[in-house]
Amino acid sequence: MKLYHCPNARSVRPLWTLEEMGLGYELEVMPFPPRTEVEGYLEINPLGTVPTLFDGELTMTESTGICQYLVDRYGPTPLGVTVNEPQYGDYLNWLHRSDSTYTFPQAIVLRYTQLEPEERRVPQVVQDYSIWFHSRLRAVEAALEGKEFLVADRFTIADIAVGYALQMGERLGLSERYKPNCQRYLAELNNRPAYRKAQEKGRLDQ
Repeated sequence: MKLYHCPNARSVRPLWTLEEMGLGYELEVMPFPPRTEVEGYLEINPLGTVPTLFDGELTMTESTGICQYLVDRYGPTPLGVTVNEPQYGDYLNWLHRSDSTYTFPQAIVLRYTQLEPEERRVPQVVQDYSIWFHSRLRAVEAALEGKEFLVADRFTIADIAVGYALQMGERLGLSERYKPNCQRYLAELNNRPAYRKAQEKGRLDQ
């Protein structure tokens, strides 16, 4: 397997999953955004996004989808929730929610605070999508009440997928408004050995 990764991009999700599972892989660390910073990357992934995963003849580009592929293809592993478990539906809901509900508004905030030229940055857009993100975090806060993890009473890729959104929010300066459960959860995720190893391996200055 080979994973194309940019530091702190959504490719953290599959990289973290690979480390949690102890799978062998080759890692290509690139500057962001690779579509403009890495010659030839558009030939590897015409979308120009990260991650890109190659596994034999298979190519995948969706971060949470790659996580689900890894646990289903290379399990069994406690990181996955099976169809026979009562919380399988909740597990799938968190996996899909992680991008469509949480990372999406953050991408807008990132664009209009860092990626666009100064003259194209729009503070009102940043404010609106920051509010959107925080309002939707209420579901995470509620789900963590009295619990360490989101589903199945154990750490799963649902925690990797949603946890990455909380970590991204921290980097964007949005974590000051996190409620107590999210703050505790984020601190615990950040201290997981596999996450810390993934962050170390995923740096550009190796």
